[in-house]
Amino acid sequence: STPRAFTNDCPTCLINSFRRNIDGRIGQRDIVNLELISFKLCPFVQRSVITLLYKQAPYRIRYIDLANPPPWFLKLSPAKKVPVLVVDDKHIVFESAIINEFVDDVTSGSLHPQEPLLRALNRSWIEFGSSCLMDMLQMTLVEGENGFQDIVRKHHDKLAQVEAVLNTGPFFNGDAFSLVDAAYAPLFMRLQLLGQYATVFGKDGLPKMGAWSATLLALPAVIDSAVPDFAELYENLVRRRQGYLSTLLSDEPLDASTRRRY
Repeated sequence: STPRAFTNDCPTCLINSFRRNIDGRIGQRDIVNLELISFKLCPFVQRSVITLLYKQAPYRIRYIDLANPPPWFLKLSPAKKVPVLVVDDKHIVFESAIINEFVDDVTSGSLHPQEPLLRALNRSWIEFGSSCLMDMLQMTLVEGENGFQDIVRKHHDKLAQVEAVLNTGPFFNGDAFSLVDAAYAPLFMRLQLLGQYATVFGKDGLPKMGAWSATLLALPAVIDSAVPDFAELYENLVRRRQGYLSTLLSDEPLDASTRRRY
């Protein structure tokens, strides 16, 4: 069925009305409900789920088939992609970085540095993490071993750049979890799964990245951000893409510990 979020036919009017209603300020008490529209394997959606869980923000999630999106979603999403956050059944927020900052703004505490330069640096590395996620996509699509290894090397070089700016840990900014951590956790989850079949994450040469990954993957907000059958669904997706990586997958079903982990 069509969500009530699309019962208003003038997005600009919605935005202007929202601004008038909150008088320039957003507080947690102003938010009636949050609904995240997603598909089960999207890493960008997972960033937002991690943020919602970590901030303990009540929300609903609705899954769609992105290969065959329902008409109401195409009308709802300006970019025709997920994630989309429906606020109070009528306001549409899209793009994971924007959704995460919004959730952070309307809940207690902050996952963003207050100092302007540090905040800008965090945003920069979040965007850099998005390019790393696109490398992961290419790893699953590319045909031929040479092409696959080339992408893995380029990806390793990017991870080395992150390694160079990492704090002493356990999180990106040091002791406190931040939106940067939420942005990279889905990457580490996929690297760990694919690492069962190919060397895609050379932790020996990236000790701080390895420690950061282990810290994030152990967090309840990260573990619970994935659907229960995530590992099996992701492996099946890699198979369907029929790239070089699919030829490395085991014919054996995933062991129970892997299923439980995600």
